Amino acid sequence: MGASEVALFAAAAVVGLASGTLSGMFGIGGAVVSTPAVRLLGASPIDAVGSTVPAILPAAVAGTIQYTKAGLVDFRVALACGITGSGTALLGAWVADLSDARWLMVATALLVGRSGWQLLARTGSGVDPAAVGGDGEGGDWEGGDGDGDDPTADVETRDGGQRAASADDPHATCPGPTRAASWLLVVLGGVAGFLAGLLGVGGGIVLLPAFTTILGLQPKKAVASSLVAVAAMSVPSLAGHWWLGHIDWRYASGLIAGVVPGARLGAAVTLGRSEQQVRRWLGFFFVAVAFVYGGAELLAIFS
Repeated sequence: MGASEVALFAAAAVVGLASGTLSGMFGIGGAVVSTPAVRLLGASPIDAVGSTVPAILPAAVAGTIQYTKAGLVDFRVALACGITGSGTALLGAWVADLSDARWLMVATALLVGRSGWQLLARTGSGVDPAAVGGDGEGGDWEGGDGDGDDPTADVETRDGGQRAASADDPHATCPGPTRAASWLLVVLGGVAGFLAGLLGVGGGIVLLPAFTTILGLQPKKAVASSLVAVAAMSVPSLAGHWWLGHIDWRYASGLIAGVVPGARLGAAVTLGRSEQQVRRWLGFFFVAVAFVYGGAELLAIFS
């Protein structure tokens, strides 16, 4: 391996560390960082999409292990979405081979930007129907921001049951999600899987906002459950892009080396922060990424 190959591997590993950290923090595949970064390192547009996919699975597994230990994974939601998305991911990878890869980048930017805007809007409103709050580390609270704004709301007990809270009930948590219908989980998983295969992302940038806004999962549980679904969907997406020749292993190998320690770090950060903090960080980051590499691809198309 020559000096240039070593430098390329090292650069890709740094990108992998960053994308793995985001994967562990926010329940995404990490491709929102790795795809544009690999493009900047010299990959063609379609190789930038495909070469990020092999790193999604190890990052998702590493983060999932930590969240499972903390009891934050909703396996019913995660597996239903993940298994459904596994089938549509292959379709997405096939469509990607028929499309202009530059427009795939623009589509990715639009998707990422919309997700970021939604998260920032919810944070700025000061109202979080998904029960944001606590640090997820022990204690009696599983949700809520601890500000006491609504001490009389119906709340979810630690074992999942519902009971009415009172102002002197220190063990109550904020409202939990209703049990999602199976058809809704199938739809969410199918859409996320198709986009994962089409855009070379892990599907988490679709699932994370859907889990919090549509299903009403508490944000940390949404992150944890999204990672499990991402892991499942990445397998057929990887197979599809590999078979279609979209993976350049010069970039993929470096990404894989960096994502596992990154995902472990990211999960630890999220478990130690408030839900509002995590949501705000994610929102700003998504909007910034959408402007930077979405704008760059549009300039390349019309120049």
